[in-house]
Amino acid sequence: MRERADAARNRRLILAAAEELLAVHRPDQVSVEQVAAAAGVGKGTVFHRFGSRRGLMVALAEQRAFAMHEAVLSGPPPLGPGAPPRERLLAFLDALVELVSRNIGLMAALDHATVTHPTEDEQDGPHPLHVFWHGHITGLLAESRPDLDAELLSHVLLGGLRSDVVVQLVTSGETARLAAALRTTATALLDAPADGA
Repeated sequence: MRERADAARNRRLILAAAEELLAVHRPDQVSVEQVAAAAGVGKGTVFHRFGSRRGLMVALAEQRAFAMHEAVLSGPPPLGPGAPPRERLLAFLDALVELVSRNIGLMAALDHATVTHPTEDEQDGPHPLHVFWHGHITGLLAESRPDLDAELLSHVLLGGLRSDVVVQLVTSGETARLAAALRTTATALLDAPADGA
């Protein structure tokens, strides 16, 4: 029991230290050694808990995205169940933009870790967070417009949040512009005439 309590404490300390470092340093300047020192643990403890730098960034991303995940599953509408699919889709895209904008350093760090160590601790497919987001958007699109290729269009919408342009917009304070553009794109898809109409 003591080991489990220590493990949970170390995990919290490591994640908090990584978050603090990412708030003041560029992602490529934050190393596992720095995180370990800031958390007051050994470098080996970080690797034991998270497997790699990428694993640490994924865990931090998951922690920050958990609240939104719960809101989608059981929170109040329109983000949660109970609203029409169109309203839920737009609310979800707004929430995604907010998540990205509030965590741009973390998202960049995760991308950096993935690029610099592409084979390190990779899973046999996309990360579960991405799978959930993609599945949710796909389901809402399909419910609203069964005639569309919802699976592919969901990838297109999500892809719009992963680019250098997005990073520049967010860091220059243009989050509202990004959210409006994503809403415009989704609305255009939902309102597009059906084939043959």
